[in-house]
Amino acid sequence: MSVEFQLIDLVIPPDWAGERLDRALAGLLPEHSRTRIRGWIDAGDVEIGRRRGKPSDAVDAGDRVRIRHGAPPATETSVEAEAIALQIVHQDRDCLVIDKPAGLVVHPGAGNPRHTLQNALLGFDPALAAVPRAGIVHRLDKDTSGLLVVARTLEAHTALTRQLADRSVERDYLALCRGLPTGGGTIDLPIGRHRTDRLRMAVREGGRPAVTHYRILERFRAHALLAVKLETGRTHQIRLHLAHAQHGIVGDPVYGGRLVLPRGAGTDVVAALRGFRRQALHAANLAFDHPRSGRRQSFASPLPADFKALIGVLRRDLQGGGDAS
Repeated sequence: MSVEFQLIDLVIPPDWAGERLDRALAGLLPEHSRTRIRGWIDAGDVEIGRRRGKPSDAVDAGDRVRIRHGAPPATETSVEAEAIALQIVHQDRDCLVIDKPAGLVVHPGAGNPRHTLQNALLGFDPALAAVPRAGIVHRLDKDTSGLLVVARTLEAHTALTRQLADRSVERDYLALCRGLPTGGGTIDLPIGRHRTDRLRMAVREGGRPAVTHYRILERFRAHALLAVKLETGRTHQIRLHLAHAQHGIVGDPVYGGRLVLPRGAGTDVVAALRGFRRQALHAANLAFDHPRSGRRQSFASPLPADFKALIGVLRRDLQGGGDAS
């Protein structure tokens, strides 16, 4: 029986310079487990330039890393296919663009073994079992809504993974934050795992470089709607960066901070803000080069109903006048 091989060809970006090969690949290829990556290195399937890589090899910015390995068989995954409705924005033989609702977990994990996007994708297209993580190449937090691209073939998976690594995938978000920023800006602060709480991330020395750009779209009495663009894609990046700037995202139970109410807010405003139980963060725009044609593809997603309703309440409150608390 012939063995199908997958080729991953990537260039080490500047923010991974000086890191060990195994750790760099784990960060650049989050859709593959650390165990699988280590297995490729140990088997001699990973080359840096023209030499065989070792796990502890330090990589430099611009190093070309080539991985040639056998494709994982469909039986490798224990994730079950489930008939879960998906909002598909685009589909062709190479990729899907999904508009994920808030509340849907992307990958199975502790506490969420089923009913995830990965289960839904396998139910939609069983052939995705032959692609790592059913073709998911980037993720959104459970309670973040919006756009995700999914690879339907190994070739598309390689192409999209490479684009994520070289930062050519554009991801734009809408976020409703606490307080009133004086203007737009850039937050350039490293992010790493929290030293004592493993479920949280933290801005800390020695973390991975992380860059978030934002601009103000609309101001309300005690909140602001921001357009946010990711330059890097660290875990919880937007939520953490905005919280560090004292403008945590409304409804974020981890980083959002205390509830902020406009001075003299009516009962409708209080109810809307208290009742918004997830982070007000939406992946509104997504752009990438099509893995087969190379043509730039752009997609947009409107605000979901709950987010749109909250904005409407805050607009009416602004028209009624008053001072921010």
